[in-house]
Amino acid sequence: MSAVATRYPRFMPDGSGTLARIGLIYIASSVVMEEEMSAMSAPGVSTHTARIRLPKVTVEGIEEMMNAPELETAARHAAAPPIDVLCFGGTSASFLHGTAYDTALIRKIKAWTPGPIVTTASTATLAALRQVKAGKVALATPYVGAIHDRAVRFLSENGHEVVKGAHLDITDDHALAEVPLERVYDHILSVDHPEATAIFVSCTNFRTVGAIAALEERLGKPVISAVQASFWHCLHLVGVKGAKPGYGQLFAGLEADV
Repeated sequence: MSAVATRYPRFMPDGSGTLARIGLIYIASSVVMEEEMSAMSAPGVSTHTARIRLPKVTVEGIEEMMNAPELETAARHAAAPPIDVLCFGGTSASFLHGTAYDTALIRKIKAWTPGPIVTTASTATLAALRQVKAGKVALATPYVGAIHDRAVRFLSENGHEVVKGAHLDITDDHALAEVPLERVYDHILSVDHPEATAIFVSCTNFRTVGAIAALEERLGKPVISAVQASFWHCLHLVGVKGAKPGYGQLFAGLEADV
């Protein structure tokens, strides 16, 4: 037995990011993403958040948020700790104007924060769909129709035809987080289609990860959510096995022994 082991008692896990520290730029009024990332995190993975204000979950509200100087401030604050990877945790905000806009957003954040690897919820989604070898997909969102349609376009322009979709027309950010997991489960089931090789659930303030394993067992195909994909991509980019088991087949190879 080492001298360190004999000198000190066995300590309890304290949440320290000894494996990976994830920086997160997130919506000020949202609650789901941090909670779900914490639930999926194995000991040694930590998340550190800076926030930006979203006036309303509409095209106009998202554009106001993304054009505000607060975005740069939040990015710099999120990257102030010694993080390994930085994620912009807004799906609709990063896909709203298509793939080129999402790519430009990553370049902009990298210019503001040159240290960590940078990704977005939308970039992570595409990487996750590639990981599970998805082709045509089904799409479940809580958005209004105008934002849902932008999600369809974003997926389609990246090779994922949406064969069936549904949205819930929610415009209040607090209301997004209050949708019960049982209703989320039924909403996702409602979009399944024989031609869909995977189901994507968009929105980082919409509960999903607690239902993913049950949905995959029922449907026999991958279910990818924006929060799950974002967390997976952060781990993937830094090469860390830092996920607790049970949150979907996407994490194959990245699950920790806990």
